[in-house]
Amino acid sequence: MNSSGTGSKLAPPVAPPANPLPWRTRLAVSVVSALSDLGRRHDGTVNRRLLSFLDLKCPASTTPIQSVVSSDVTVDASRNLWFRVYAPATSAAAAGGGGLPVLVFFHGGGFAFLSAASVGYDLVCRRFARSLPAIVVSVNYRLTPEHRFPCQYDDGFDVLRFLDGDAGALPENADIGKCFLAGDSAGANIAHHVAVRAGGSGFRRLRVLGQVSIQPFFGGEERSESEIRFRSNSVLVSLDRTDWLWKAFLPDGSTRDHHAANVTGSDISGKEYPETVVIVGGLDPLQDWQRRYYEWLKRSGKEATLVEYPNMIHAFYMFPELPESAEVFAQVRDFVARKSAG
Repeated sequence: MNSSGTGSKLAPPVAPPANPLPWRTRLAVSVVSALSDLGRRHDGTVNRRLLSFLDLKCPASTTPIQSVVSSDVTVDASRNLWFRVYAPATSAAAAGGGGLPVLVFFHGGGFAFLSAASVGYDLVCRRFARSLPAIVVSVNYRLTPEHRFPCQYDDGFDVLRFLDGDAGALPENADIGKCFLAGDSAGANIAHHVAVRAGGSGFRRLRVLGQVSIQPFFGGEERSESEIRFRSNSVLVSLDRTDWLWKAFLPDGSTRDHHAANVTGSDISGKEYPETVVIVGGLDPLQDWQRRYYEWLKRSGKEATLVEYPNMIHAFYMFPELPESAEVFAQVRDFVARKSAG
């Protein structure tokens, strides 16, 4: 792991091994890639009926699973906006801290796939709740192309407003004054835009202390060096897939230089914006855009830390068999603990 930025140390570079991923992980990402391709149609629509069978989901559980309980909360039934709350099952998790921090999480899936109930993200959020520890709010936002930009950003911000206004929405040991935004891939893109909206929004109770941006999905008309380098041998993320996703998400007639995708053209220098940890994988075709995001935050006068995992693919942190996955959760734990204590 390499890291740079405010208050961080630069680790020595790590030479990539000949086969960085276990066969089981390689098989899993190949299957996921194939399934996402099956769900995409050439006319820009998604085969929801097929995906409903392929996207395995699990219900919330008030019975502890891996020492974490969960429940679903409706924000707006008319647009199917809800979130799943994860809480450590033992009250000892909050001992000495005056309440647990709240991690508002946005799942990935290119704005078009998956949900807060998807098995993979249910496992991720349980792991965050247990390891930080924290109250995790996993947002089930609307999906494109049925609901295009800016619906996902609207949904994310409306969840923050709901949490700020409804003191009974979360467990009693949740400290909404210690709120963190987090997401991976497209979810990290949503977290960024929600963070921009949240700055100076005048919340009464909710205070965003930090942001965790895990391999965020950004882009532009220019083909970056990493996109070109991994064009023929990338997994999960490819130019064909990302081009399709941007076209399905952005307003009709927009290019990939729209501010939703190419955020570095915006000016946030005078806006309130939380300290951010940006996590990058060295085998991720999106890595150049992710580094540009980090560099833009620094130029804008914002506190940011870049953490690089040279041998990791897109979404690697979701695979617990990888040692680097545990490092990501430890990095997030330390960041949340430091900001909460301050």
